[in-house]
Amino acid sequence: MTNHDEVAAVRPLTLAWVSQHLEAGERIVRTEALHGGITAEMRRLTIGTRDGGTRHLVLRSFVDPFYVGHAEDWLNREAGALTLLAGTGVPAPGLVAVDATAAHCEYPSLLMTHLGGRTVFDDEGLETRVPLLARQLVAIHALRPVDRPREYVALTTADTVVTPKGADAAVWAAAIDVIRGPAPPYEGRFLHRDFQPGNVLFDVPPPGSADARITGVVDWAATSWGPADLDVAHCSTNLALLHGPAWGLRFAEAYEEAGGVLAAAASERLYWRVRDGLACSEEVQQVAQSWRKAGRTELTTRAVEERLDAYVTAVMDALG
Repeated sequence: MTNHDEVAAVRPLTLAWVSQHLEAGERIVRTEALHGGITAEMRRLTIGTRDGGTRHLVLRSFVDPFYVGHAEDWLNREAGALTLLAGTGVPAPGLVAVDATAAHCEYPSLLMTHLGGRTVFDDEGLETRVPLLARQLVAIHALRPVDRPREYVALTTADTVVTPKGADAAVWAAAIDVIRGPAPPYEGRFLHRDFQPGNVLFDVPPPGSADARITGVVDWAATSWGPADLDVAHCSTNLALLHGPAWGLRFAEAYEEAGGVLAAAASERLYWRVRDGLACSEEVQQVAQSWRKAGRTELTTRAVEERLDAYVTAVMDALG
């Protein structure tokens, strides 16, 4: 049975566009909003098949006016990345269709296959998941595409950093000074550029059964070419804010244990680690809000600010 109220939540032009990319005899029977993202509206579409079964697709649409201006670039990059990743062994969605300029839909949109599993933000089981995250990121960085994505872009500057209230001003001033200088030289790698727990899907079994496994890596809109340290730094920051500063430091170790190679000099590692931590200072409120919606209700903006301060301090102590 089709739930017409739920299906109607997909806008009419977009609904018609999606329908054009279904198999003969298929129809959309249900839609469900997916939570956790910041930049785009995500929906899981249940498709009724000709034999009476169902399958799922995912619709990504940029609706917020602030992000619509970036949508064409981001969606084209994601479409290119999903095409490139097909057959590589990296568990990414398959591209079905893209309308990056909203020529057919109400908003710029991308339609892709649905991957099983779920995002996991809980502290429980973290000691198992961190090595899995590290091994997956090493596999992504090992890709050598013939057509490289564009060079990474670092938007944060020393002048845009937001020092948290109550933070040690001297520590943060020193951290900001780290990114005032030029970026260190690096060997380029294929980067996800937003690799963190919110973009990794897990099959988490019941306690006492086989270990968890990664079933998918999603949100390839920022795919870039740059230093492996940058992806590692981004996941480290997210783990530090979600689970405590020690886990941010632990992830870099797990990455190397999995065979990943980071910058040789401590000063170079410090640059990338601090750059990402400081970048997060500009969006703490958004990040905290998305995690609360995902169930981590204790992660208030203030709590995340305090963890960010503690993490930046720990990185400066460890590598500065």
